[in-house]
Amino acid sequence: MINDTLIGPVILDDRMIEKNYLNFLQNELPKQLEYVPLATRFAMYFQHDGAPSHYTRHVMQHLNDTFPNRWIGCGSTINWPPRSSELTPLDFCLWGLMKSEVYRKKVDTRDELLINIMDVIACIKERQDTLRRTTGHVFT
Repeated sequence: MINDTLIGPVILDDRMIEKNYLNFLQNELPKQLEYVPLATRFAMYFQHDGAPSHYTRHVMQHLNDTFPNRWIGCGSTINWPPRSSELTPLDFCLWGLMKSEVYRKKVDTRDELLINIMDVIACIKERQDTLRRTTGHVFT
């Protein structure tokens, strides 16, 4: 989520281990940011949680190179506490909304689940007013 825009999704097929997460950061994230204005990309902060694959030496080095002093997570210069009371728009809006919408229809297979996820994300992307109000509450 950047400002009032939802980017993605990226569905990772393998387990979230260092190699796969680093591959995402190096190859998939740049594709997702392709249409984000350059000025925004140079000023934005990257935030992720405390999953073990997120704070390995190679991942942290990549983030230091790509987002110098502009990434939030374990091992960064801006440490985000793992159980912080400060919620992000993803925490208090997006995940709950997605979960309730995705599971509105019964799913029996992984493919059905992925279809539901993609459909819900497409609908959410169309509701920029909701995203704008959500991020507006965080930064005001």
